[in-house]
Amino acid sequence: MSSHLSLLLHLLLLFLPLSALSQTDHNINLESSLSTQDENLSWRSPSGEFAFGFRLLPERNLFLLAIWFDKIPEKTIVWWAKSENPLVEKGSKVELTNRGLILKDHQGNVVWETRSSNGETVVSAAMRDNGSFVLMSMDSTITWESFDEPTDTILPTQVLRLDTELRSRVTEMDYSRGQFLLRVQSDGLVLYPVVLPWKDFVYWASMTVGNVTELVFNSSGRIHLKLRDGGSYDLAAANGAPTTEFYQRAVFDFDGVFRQYVRPKTQISNGRWSMSWSVVWFVPEDICSADFGKMGPGACGFNSYCKMDENQRPSCHCLPGYSLLDPNDKYKGCEQDFQPQSCSQNGSKKEPQFEMTELLNMNWMGSDYERYNYVNEDGCREFCLNDCLCMAASFSNGNCYKKKFPLSNGRMDPSAGNKFLIKVSKNKSALPIPGVARRKKDRSTLILTGSVLLGGSLFLNLIFFLVILLLGFISYRRKLPEVKTNSSMLGKNLRCFTYKELEEVTGGFKEELGSGAFGTVYRGSLALGDSADSATSVAIKKLDKVIEDGEKEFTTEVIAIGQTHHKNLVQLIGFCDEGPHRLLVYEYMSNGPLSSFLFGRSKPKWYQRLQIVFGIARGLTYLHEECSTQIIHCDIKPQNILLDDCFTPRISDFGLAKLLKTDQTRTKTDIRGTRGYMAPEWFKNMPITAKVDVYSFGIMLLEIICCRKNVELKGGNEEEVILSDWVYDCYRERMLNLLVENDEDAVIYGLQKLERLVKVAIWCIQEEPGLRPSMKKVTQMLEGAVDVSAPPDPSSFVRSLG
Repeated sequence: MSSHLSLLLHLLLLFLPLSALSQTDHNINLESSLSTQDENLSWRSPSGEFAFGFRLLPERNLFLLAIWFDKIPEKTIVWWAKSENPLVEKGSKVELTNRGLILKDHQGNVVWETRSSNGETVVSAAMRDNGSFVLMSMDSTITWESFDEPTDTILPTQVLRLDTELRSRVTEMDYSRGQFLLRVQSDGLVLYPVVLPWKDFVYWASMTVGNVTELVFNSSGRIHLKLRDGGSYDLAAANGAPTTEFYQRAVFDFDGVFRQYVRPKTQISNGRWSMSWSVVWFVPEDICSADFGKMGPGACGFNSYCKMDENQRPSCHCLPGYSLLDPNDKYKGCEQDFQPQSCSQNGSKKEPQFEMTELLNMNWMGSDYERYNYVNEDGCREFCLNDCLCMAASFSNGNCYKKKFPLSNGRMDPSAGNKFLIKVSKNKSALPIPGVARRKKDRSTLILTGSVLLGGSLFLNLIFFLVILLLGFISYRRKLPEVKTNSSMLGKNLRCFTYKELEEVTGGFKEELGSGAFGTVYRGSLALGDSADSATSVAIKKLDKVIEDGEKEFTTEVIAIGQTHHKNLVQLIGFCDEGPHRLLVYEYMSNGPLSSFLFGRSKPKWYQRLQIVFGIARGLTYLHEECSTQIIHCDIKPQNILLDDCFTPRISDFGLAKLLKTDQTRTKTDIRGTRGYMAPEWFKNMPITAKVDVYSFGIMLLEIICCRKNVELKGGNEEEVILSDWVYDCYRERMLNLLVENDEDAVIYGLQKLERLVKVAIWCIQEEPGLRPSMKKVTQMLEGAVDVSAPPDPSSFVRSLG
């Protein structure tokens, strides 16, 4: 009996240290569990400062498996179980098994579980006083800990090793994955916007250069990067708030800012706390001014601008005429409170129900699609009002930038010194009517009910069908000539007309607008909208000497033309392909060809001519490089540049070269050995490339600068004077002022800027095609984005012809 008692005593002594250790560390045994049924139950650290368990989010009546500061009223969360959807419903449960922690939802489905680092069996767990929850094996080694899988927060004594990431949450109370990423890399601490390819773009980075091994948040409050050579780089020095007296945490907040917070541990009288969390350090210092590039929504969402408030936090604001997409999330962006401007056939014309309202000192990094130089504010307003694609414009020092929807990366910037003009509706009828969605639903219900009732009687359905057919036939007879449907063109926004229809709408092709290498253009009137009472002017081109290989080639080229869409191209509306007749229907340009505007009695304003130059260059760049199939115009000249209501240049007749017989584009060579608009390679039987358009553009650029034709008679004699030769002589002799004599606006523009334009033109008209820049580079040179070197003499080829 005594021997058994002695053995029992030895066994008790053997297990005493383990039992004592278990009490000290508050170890959690296998098969222990927590449930949302008892939200007050949690696993606490020995000091009670941290707790692990379910936190109820009252706003959503859902639970989050988390770790939090447990002694303070806020119960601030510092970690949560990361999953695609971290929130679970009442009835969910987390259990400690020999595989680790397993979280199951209210239906028993596993939604999250820990992954052991070495595959060892788990025997216990513990919530530690430093805020880390750990799983342990039989020999008390840690197989998993929350510090190794951080969410958006780090705590004193925590280390982020190389390639470890923090991910911001969506909002303060939405723990889903947000739009910002913090990453420890060998070259430092780096912050990325997740909406972009984050390896290619950074909006903030530490100043370290390589050799980083980890980020350390030590117990004194110092946050630093540890270097491979044993040194360190301070991000936030010790803040004088020791962890014995203050709680501390560093959070990568939902607004993309990395902040260090401190909070006193002590209470004042009556159980009240002396203060809440306060910020002692953060980067970047001004998230609103952070460089997010030209893509993505920026610090705030689309159509919203960012402004730093008095607490040095970003505040997001909607533009006038816009409201929050989600009233509960001001960072999600804004939407229009009105119907946007229509881009129908008359979409390019000013719609009187819109006006421009303004904000000062705004900077928007993205959304630019067109720039105008040397304009006044009224001109900038008009450019945007007259463009259905323009949602806003930025005006400063004679420069006007048009912006398209959605507007991105906006911020209030006192140094911008500009006016930001926003297009809004001034007609309340354009605003969405409250309850319209409900009325639509009611209308849908009535339609459905009517359909069910009608479906009960075959006879009534037949009557209903016949009435619809009769009404449709009457409506068809009353309308102006309409389109013939062609299934192959339905997706191309083109209309197929009969020859008789186009003959009727032109009055027998009576009003001729002009003729050229491709055919004759007539004016017509078509009902293009839903109303048969409103007709729109159109330009109808009858093509001459079209290819004879059949309908397939013609249709293929017309589809290619119809798929183009650019502000500086004339839009193709439809076509006729009937027997020998090949016609194209275009939108009508009220201000006619550039030749009439440029070579008329009065000289056009300098800034208008400049905007025409920029517009033509952008249109050609689109044709050469941005279309799905490259389009070479082959006949660029002022007669083929049309001007709309706002004198915006529109390139016409593009893509027609392939519709003509093989030698048709080369028939207009009657220039008697002198240089016209045609590139030298036309005469040398060389391959024709996009560089022929570059040459023609260069000649036309000189004509626009000087307001005179490339070839014209000098005085009363028969000697022909070639503009390009004269311009090069003026350039070589440094006498560019002769080009703009009696042109006060051009003189104000400055000879240095004029020289840039002239040099660009001379590069374009080089004899050797390989020396000519692409239209994309021409556009960049014109806009000042690329330097323009001194060009060589371009006239050697012409002289050799003489």
